[in-house]
Amino acid sequence: MAQGQPAHGLALRFGAHGLELCCTRGGADVLCLRGDFTRMLPRLQPGSLQRELLVRAARIRRPTGRLVAIDATAGLGEDAMLLAAAGFSVQLYESNPVIAALLADALDRAAGVPALAPVVSRMQLHETDSRTALPKLPAPPDVILLDPMFPARHKSALVKKKLQLLQMLACPCADEAALLMAAIAARPRKVLVKRPLKGACLAGIKASHSFTGRAIRIDCLVLPGPQTH
Repeated sequence: MAQGQPAHGLALRFGAHGLELCCTRGGADVLCLRGDFTRMLPRLQPGSLQRELLVRAARIRRPTGRLVAIDATAGLGEDAMLLAAAGFSVQLYESNPVIAALLADALDRAAGVPALAPVVSRMQLHETDSRTALPKLPAPPDVILLDPMFPARHKSALVKKKLQLLQMLACPCADEAALLMAAIAARPRKVLVKRPLKGACLAGIKASHSFTGRAIRIDCLVLPGPQTH
């Protein structure tokens, strides 16, 4: 893919460091976004990784066999990378073709980095809507992560601008209830939902418990039945 079709001042093309989504104005790039997992290397160190809010929330007691996680709203894959580094085999679902292309390119580049290659080997990307894919999974996963897009808070101006760039492609989830019901239908041990710190519960469904950080919280829905831990 040498160049994508521009829309609303956006262009997808290969730059010096990989595939980039660029916002153009007057024929010049004003902001470019690309996936880059090398920036996550400090967070993947064992001491730091175990302190990550998502890793703490995803922990499975008395695991048996290979742990499987689904990132149903993958975006640029940073959460999935944390889960894979924590030992999960992660299936990533991203329905937006541009975001999926950025993520695929980032995974390809990360596979060539020795410190990241073992983690990337546990990540598999699917360019499809998780709402239709989740109920059809061949076996229940251990964890399903949902991160419906919400406005950036307590972040740097650059991060906010990059999130706004993503939001030009993928609007916040229009049917949160359908997304959550699809995750529940897949019968995981638990569903993790990333929310703003003071935001309402997804689709109004109360969590079993929550893990709270400085700017976000992760609501944990522990499901009843034989799959529950």
